[in-house]
Amino acid sequence: MAGFILRRIVQTACVLLVMSFVIYGLIGLMPGDPLDAMLASVPNVTPDVIEHLKQIYGLDQPLLLRYWHWLLAALSGDLGYSRTHSQPVLVVLLPALLQSCKLMLASFCVSVVLSVTLGVLAARRPGGRLDAAISLFAFAGLSVPVFWLALVLILLFAVQLHWLPASGMSSLGGGGPGDQLRHLALPVATLALVTAGGFTRYVRAAMIETMRMDFIRTARAKGAGEARIVLRHALRNALIPVVTVMALSFGTLFSGALVTETMFAQYGMGKMIYDAILGNDYNLALAGLLFATLITLLSNLGADLAYARLDPRITLQ
Repeated sequence: MAGFILRRIVQTACVLLVMSFVIYGLIGLMPGDPLDAMLASVPNVTPDVIEHLKQIYGLDQPLLLRYWHWLLAALSGDLGYSRTHSQPVLVVLLPALLQSCKLMLASFCVSVVLSVTLGVLAARRPGGRLDAAISLFAFAGLSVPVFWLALVLILLFAVQLHWLPASGMSSLGGGGPGDQLRHLALPVATLALVTAGGFTRYVRAAMIETMRMDFIRTARAKGAGEARIVLRHALRNALIPVVTVMALSFGTLFSGALVTETMFAQYGMGKMIYDAILGNDYNLALAGLLFATLITLLSNLGADLAYARLDPRITLQ
């Protein structure tokens, strides 16, 4: 186990190195540079001043040399300076990462519990009324646009019922944990309902296939209870392919929840990366995309470890 984890950490470091070069190159090939937005608001700038600023920021150097200097600084813990926020990148990145962690972890846990429960119930009697109702819910979750669902939840729970705040991360003047949970309720519900639809379909299909296998008939022939058959024998085997899908989705949630974060005014990783790219904030965009890559790789490592936990026949040697 320790050797497997060590090899995966080395592989993760190699992938991050390659991705950092690719992302840095793509951002560096974008039209314009960080000085364009700065100089656009300053009239009558002479070419000598522009050239001097490029030398200060290193923009007159070749792309590979600039990447090498950035890599050496990043390895020492210096991710650069955010131009749009006028702060170090880590100072801007950490609050957005913390907000995304709260939002994504909560929505992911809710969607997993909901999808596993509904998928198992639907697979118990395929083609029945309960299966049809759950399938309708799953297809609705897959089909409904995120912004439309967010608007519906805002109109219902914030405008009509006045139960929850419509947007923001806390009340004016700050708030305690309870206030922050109330502000997270609607965005978490939006993301959970959207992602639970796809998860439910995977769990249902895997459970139906597993319930038809020989070892399930053998367990019934030995007199095992239905709850033990479903939860201990069928569900553990059915979750193996589902874990892969969930792990991949977990990584994309951290960088792909831009619509939800915008609708509910949640400043997370998705909104931060989007604003950084539009503002030519190279250092902040690069750091945000690399963190999203790292989270995706770690979620895949977690999925591999979960395989061995779910099925003792799987070894990580």
